[in-house]
Amino acid sequence: MELKVYNINGTDSNRTINIDDALFAIEPNDHVIWLDVKQYLANQRQGTHKAKERSEVSGSTRKLKRQKGTGGARAGDTNSPTIIGGGRAFGPRPRDYHFKLNKKVKRLARISALSYKVKEDNLMIVEDFHFEMPKTKNMLKVLTDLNAIDKKILFILNNNMNNAVVLSARNLRKVKVSDADSINTYDVLNANKLVITETAIKELEKALSNL
Repeated sequence: MELKVYNINGTDSNRTINIDDALFAIEPNDHVIWLDVKQYLANQRQGTHKAKERSEVSGSTRKLKRQKGTGGARAGDTNSPTIIGGGRAFGPRPRDYHFKLNKKVKRLARISALSYKVKEDNLMIVEDFHFEMPKTKNMLKVLTDLNAIDKKILFILNNNMNNAVVLSARNLRKVKVSDADSINTYDVLNANKLVITETAIKELEKALSNL
């Protein structure tokens, strides 16, 4: 498959680049995408939630009233989960939400996500670029020229990416910068548009082929 290569100012460079159909033009597999996104979000969880249970609440262990003869339900101490201020029954405890996915499943999920972007015409190849120094207005100009100022954008740069570009995008809420080896299915799907440099597209193909 051939895609146009654009200048960083948004104009057509009159050049094209060949991309591997086996990585960017497959029939997407929605189930593996769901699995990979589920794993990514689960792995972001700290799992430090904790509620105090009956044995952990500070309070008197005195029985509130006699067992029988009051006309009401029997009651124990003030730490009971049925009483306001008592412990929580079966409350959340710290746990690890991580789970494993096979490497081939994750690879298929990323390829499927990239194929969706190509199919929806939301993947743009641009010439390699760099900034001399970090300036947010430089990145804003790039976004304006690429007609992407109000969209969620994922820039995929080569593995030796220019640090000034990364710093220039850091203050922009809808812009994320990643290198070719670090992309994940969630970020690809979460972006309205992918902007990939010429060098990065080759590195991305190599990384996906080696998985």
